[in-house]
Amino acid sequence: MDQADVDIVIVGAGVLGINQLYRARRDGYSVLLLEQGGGVGGTWYWNRYPGCRFDSESYTYGYLFSEQLWRDWEWSEEFAGQPETERYLNHVVDRFDLRRYIRLGSRVTSAEWDEATRTWTTRTEDGFEARSTYLISTTGVLSVPQYPDVPGRETFAGEQHHTGAWPDSPVAIEGRRIAVVGTGSSGVQIAPVVAEQAASVTVYQRTPSWCTPLNNHPITARQQAELKESFTRIRDALAVAVAGFLHESSGRRTFDDSKEQRWEFYETIWNSPGFAKLSSNYEDMMLDPKANGEWCEFLEEKIRALVADPAVADLLVPDHGYGGLRPPFVTGYYEMFNRPNVELVSTRRTPMLRLTETGIETTDGLRPFDLVVWATGFDFGTGAMRRMGIRGVDGLPLNEYWADGPRTFLGVMCHRFPNFFFPGGPHGAAGNNPRYGGDQVDFVADLLNHARDRGERRVEVPLETERRWAATMEKALPRSTFVEHGQYYGTNVPGKPRRFLLNPAGRPVLLRVMAKTIEGGYAGFLD
Repeated sequence: MDQADVDIVIVGAGVLGINQLYRARRDGYSVLLLEQGGGVGGTWYWNRYPGCRFDSESYTYGYLFSEQLWRDWEWSEEFAGQPETERYLNHVVDRFDLRRYIRLGSRVTSAEWDEATRTWTTRTEDGFEARSTYLISTTGVLSVPQYPDVPGRETFAGEQHHTGAWPDSPVAIEGRRIAVVGTGSSGVQIAPVVAEQAASVTVYQRTPSWCTPLNNHPITARQQAELKESFTRIRDALAVAVAGFLHESSGRRTFDDSKEQRWEFYETIWNSPGFAKLSSNYEDMMLDPKANGEWCEFLEEKIRALVADPAVADLLVPDHGYGGLRPPFVTGYYEMFNRPNVELVSTRRTPMLRLTETGIETTDGLRPFDLVVWATGFDFGTGAMRRMGIRGVDGLPLNEYWADGPRTFLGVMCHRFPNFFFPGGPHGAAGNNPRYGGDQVDFVADLLNHARDRGERRVEVPLETERRWAATMEKALPRSTFVEHGQYYGTNVPGKPRRFLLNPAGRPVLLRVMAKTIEGGYAGFLD
């Protein structure tokens, strides 16, 4: 059996895994990164479906740990597509000579803590074994594709793919009858793209989302130069930005303006980039239901103006407030429904019964397809770690410790699992993930350095500290606008406990608790 002994084993070569690997090497640790895929990139390796792209500005999503890297790389678009993002992450790995520490094709099947030796033993599906002092899971929140509980998927004779596990070989689109199941972020991206070539596209929608324009554009040479010269300013601004974006607050409240002024302002917001619809909108839009309702009224007018068939528009208008579900940002989504080859099916009105050999059957009949696209989300937040066979003190399975939902500190570690960290995990982020995740990566790296400086080899968050973070999450939860269903609550996975998996307290609280922990010398963490 192959075996490696290192200071740190990292699992997952996505955005945060590469970042954690960079920090570990910079800080002088021996390290091995295990990645189950055939290449690096994580989400941006697996989600290679047509139309996949950022909805955070490219330069706010990338790494900020190197000014030279910032100057070397030029993003071609405000919101880069998947191929460019994958190239960027490979560039980073090679630019900092990290590939030699990465083992691809390594799906972790077990990870066990040994109290006597104070080490983790991690094993992979192909028989590889690694012993390490520390185990860091950077498997992310969007790692395990989730399929709906619909009978007959195995009987379908055509082709079917989940957007989160798209093949790296071309998938034929032209002239085919395509079903797109799901209208979350990936469904609304892929559907307009394939509709341009397919014989027909049928979109299966359970819950409509408030979609607004992404407003993507190429980055001009002048903007490239400005970005290069603004590294320090942008880095420092993003380090404290509440949601991890550069968008400026409007400084305005909804009903301080007349209705005419509000509609003019909403038009400006409609034409703004990506998440600026949230962060640059009226400051009370997400806090005051009446203010939220006004914005939704404006959006409904937009939907009805863009969609020619009033009956289709009726189905596309959500019955929840803006921010009740994760708002997607789109290009040509509503306009797509004016095409003669596109049909919208509401699975609320006509529920999906089964897949057959030839297609999808709902209560209003059977529709034949050549390709089914499952844009149905993920086993969010905990899915990957629940499948890794992680066992802590006294052989305690992580799945047992989290049987009623995840228990964490800062979304990065938990009691009874010493020397185990999971930046990017549940209860950590609620905005631009690489910015929140970068905070967590640095917290973990600094904690390990502190332990090394003290000559300690065992790090565990105290139970009371973990409980205080849980109380912080619970106290902040009423401020969340998310409706209590879907992947952020785990309700899309049969048998998964209903628990909110994001950080409702936000980044300022995360940073404040991190700072207080550091100032207190990580009291109680070291043994």
